[in-house]
Amino acid sequence: MKNTTRLKALAAERRAISVPGAANGMFARVIEDLGFDAVYATGAGIANMSLGAPDVGLTTVTEVAKAVSDMADAVDLPIIVDADTGFGNAVNTVRTVRLLERAGASAIQIEDQVFPKKCGHFSGKAVIARSEMVQKVRAAVDSRLDDDLMIIARTDARAVEGLDAAIDRAHAYIEAGADMTFVEAPQDFDELARIGRDLPVPQVANIVFGGRTPDPGRAVLAENGFGFVLYANAALQAALRASREVLGALKVDGSLDRVGDRLASFEERQTTVNKATWDALEERYNDN
Repeated sequence: MKNTTRLKALAAERRAISVPGAANGMFARVIEDLGFDAVYATGAGIANMSLGAPDVGLTTVTEVAKAVSDMADAVDLPIIVDADTGFGNAVNTVRTVRLLERAGASAIQIEDQVFPKKCGHFSGKAVIARSEMVQKVRAAVDSRLDDDLMIIARTDARAVEGLDAAIDRAHAYIEAGADMTFVEAPQDFDELARIGRDLPVPQVANIVFGGRTPDPGRAVLAENGFGFVLYANAALQAALRASREVLGALKVDGSLDRVGDRLASFEERQTTVNKATWDALEERYNDN
C-alpha cells in the first residue's frame, strides 16, 4: 500500500495517533524504530536544528523539501510535512505542493498566517483573509498528483479572531477540499472537544511541551474525533536538554566520565543509522 493511502486510512480511523516530529533523517529513523505509524516533518524543528533560528518564517521551500527527501530516503513511514504558509500565495502553493510531493510527502499542511509566519504558540500572530486561504487550499488540492496525498488546512485564527472564527474558517477550508483541518493552539479541553465535535473531517492536535494547548491524552482526543496528535518537537527538546547537560559536563570536567550514562553507545548509534545495510551493500559491490 502506498504511504499516502496508509496515512489517509489512519486519519479516517480517528484514533488520535501520536505522530512525533523530526527535522532530519536520524530522528525519523528513531521514530520508525520505535514503531510509530508516521513522522511529522516539523518546520520549527528544521528552522531550529538547521538554521539555529526560531520558527519565524525563515526557512525556504527548498530547504524543507531537502529535509523531507532525506527522511523519505531514511524511513518507510508516511511523512506529514509542515509547509508553513505554502511559501507564498496560491500560485506559490502550487509549486510547494508539487515539490514536496516529489520529495516524499504523504500529507502537506498549509496555514493561514500572514507571511512571515510564527510558531503557532508564539504571540503576535496575524492571519490572512479567509478567502485568500480558501484559494491556497484549492490550489493545493488541484496541484497534487496522487489523490490520496492529504491536504491539511491549519488555521491560527484562534489567537487572533477567537474560536468561533477559527472553526468557521476550518469549515470553509473543508469546503475548498481540505482532507483534514488543524485549529492551532486551543486553550483548554472544552475548546479541543468543540473542535472535534463541530468539524466533519478528522482533526489534528498539536501538543507543544510548554505551549498553549493542554494534553488530555490520546484516549480523550480519539473520543473527540482527532486523527493525529503531533508532538512536533519532543525529540528536539530532549536532544537539546541532553546536549547541554553532556557538553556542559565536558566543559567543566574535561571528560565525559560523569555523563557517560547519558550517551548512546557507539553500537546504538550505528544501529540507528542502519550501518549494517550499508556494510552489506559495500560487500555486494566489492569487486575484490
